[in-house]
Amino acid sequence: MSTFDQRDQRVVYQYNAGADINFGAVQNRLELVTELEKLQGEITKAIEASVFDESLATDADYRIKKAVQEAKKDGPNQKAIIKHLEEAKNVINGVSAAGDLVMALVKAVELVQKFF
Repeated sequence: MSTFDQRDQRVVYQYNAGADINFGAVQNRLELVTELEKLQGEITKAIEASVFDESLATDADYRIKKAVQEAKKDGPNQKAIIKHLEEAKNVINGVSAAGDLVMALVKAVELVQKFF
């Protein structure tokens, strides 16, 4: 059994999508949009926890919102959704605390390619 001494450690933000966001279970467009909305909420939580500086936060949040808006359209443009998700990924890619969010965006792009 492993023991971890975590005294004097302070966790500001921890991405825990396994409990809430599950891109692996997505079976159709509607489910993908639902998971993208959850991801958008997770970005908001990361912003509130100051994981990103203000400029990065604004860019990442905007790009994910645009992807969700496009995905909800009657005739969504796959390339536009992917572009927004890729841009969001590129914005947060260098932030170590956002590594799991980057991976979620990569998975989201794969699913957009499959369902749109």
